[in-house]
Amino acid sequence: MASSSIFPSQYGYSPRFTDGALVQGSSSSHSSSASSCRSSLSCSSPLGRRRELALTGVNNIWKRQSLRAQAMSNIHGGILSSNGILKVKDEPEHLLVLVHGILASPSDWTYVEAELKKHLGKKFLVYASSSNTYTKTFTGIDGAGKRLADEVRRVVEMTKSLKKISFLAHSLGGLFARYAIAVLYSANSLSSSDPSEDQKSKRGMIAGLEPISFITLATPHLGVRGKKQLPFLLGVPILEKLAAPMAPIFVGRTGSQLFLTDGLPNKPPLLLRMASDCEDGKFLSALGAFKCRILYANVSYDHMVGWRTSSIRRETELPKPPRRSLVGYKHVVDVEYCPPVSSEDPHFPPEAAKAKEAAQKVPSTKNTTEYHEIMEEEMIHGLQQLGWRKVDVSFHSAFWPFLAHNNIHVKNEWLHGAGAGVIAHVADSLKQQEASTFIAASL
Repeated sequence: MASSSIFPSQYGYSPRFTDGALVQGSSSSHSSSASSCRSSLSCSSPLGRRRELALTGVNNIWKRQSLRAQAMSNIHGGILSSNGILKVKDEPEHLLVLVHGILASPSDWTYVEAELKKHLGKKFLVYASSSNTYTKTFTGIDGAGKRLADEVRRVVEMTKSLKKISFLAHSLGGLFARYAIAVLYSANSLSSSDPSEDQKSKRGMIAGLEPISFITLATPHLGVRGKKQLPFLLGVPILEKLAAPMAPIFVGRTGSQLFLTDGLPNKPPLLLRMASDCEDGKFLSALGAFKCRILYANVSYDHMVGWRTSSIRRETELPKPPRRSLVGYKHVVDVEYCPPVSSEDPHFPPEAAKAKEAAQKVPSTKNTTEYHEIMEEEMIHGLQQLGWRKVDVSFHSAFWPFLAHNNIHVKNEWLHGAGAGVIAHVADSLKQQEASTFIAASL
C-alpha cells in the first residue's frame, strides 16, 4: 500500500503501514543520531547543553506524534497491539447486492455505490453484480437469475465475515433478483436456544445469510402487458397488440417472459410461477424470508415501466399521488405500508390457458386484454400474501421528468441527478433495518 505522511514534515516523523503494521521507521534512526550527537559534544559546554536540550525536545515531539498515531488508529476502527500490528475490526457483515436492469452494466450504480458506502459505513459490503451485462439480459429471467445466484455464492464464499444479505435492484434487475433468491433460499429448520436466532431460522436463509431488505426500483413485477404497463406505447391498442409478438425478436426470451407469452399454452408463464412456491423454486418463501420488502415506483413519466406493475397494484388501487415531496427526500411523494392479505395461491385455470393460446397464435386487443387481466389478478393474489412498503416517486417537477426511469437510480450523476433524494431515502431505509436488527439482537 502506498504510504503517505499524515504529520507535518518539520517534525521529522513519517509513519509507514506495511501489511497492517504501523512501522515507526524514522524514530530509531533519529534516536541513534541523537545519541551519537550527545557523545560527540561536551555536555559541559554551553553549546552542547543547548543542542542536547533541542534534541530532547524533538524526541518529545516524536513521542507525542506516536501516541497521536495510536489514538487515530483506534478512532478508525483498529486496535494497535504491543507488537505494532494493526488489528482491523471493521470487517463487513452485511452484503448489499446491486442488480442493474436491461442492457446495462455495473457502471449504472457508480453514484449509488458511492453514496451507500458513505452513508452505510464499513459494516456493509456494497457489491454491484456483473454477471448479466448488456445483451445477457436478453437470455431470460431464469437464466439471468441463476447466473446472479452463482455470483452471489462466490462473493459469500470469498468474504467469511458476512452474516446478513440485502438486495437493491433496478427495473428488470428486480426480476433477476427475485429468481436468484429462490435459487439461494434454504429453509432452516434447526432450532436454537437463542430466541432471536430461532426466529431467523424460521424465516429461512439466503446464501446461508440472514435476509434483511429486498428493494426494487421501477421493476415490472406484473410484466409489461396491459394498458400503459409499457408507457412508451402510449396506451395505443394497436401498438400494444403488436408489441407482444415483436418483443422476442428484439429482447429474446426475456421479452416473451415479460409479455407473459413464454412456454406452451397449457403451462403458466414464468412470472405467474414466480408469485408462488412451485416446482421451479420457493419464490414466495424466499421473498418472505426478508425482514423488509420495499417497492419504489414512478407514478408518471417512466417510459419503460408503468406505475401499476412496479407497485404491484390493481388499476383501482392507484391513489392520487401528492404533488409535494417528503421533507428531506425530493421527488419521494408518498410511503404506504400494505400488510399481507390472506388469499389463495395463484392458479392457471383452463380459461387462462385458452386465453394464452389465443394471445400467442391470434393476438388481438380482446384476446390479450382478457389474458392479461386473468394473469395480473393471479399474480397479485400471490404477491399480496406478503407485506410490502410502497414508495411512490414523482419527477413531475424535475428539469428532465421524462428521464424518470433512470432518474430513480441516478444512472448518471449529471444527467439523472434528480433522483438523489430517492437514493437518500433508500440509504435511510437500509440503515433503519440494520439498526432494528442490531437492537433486536441486543435485547
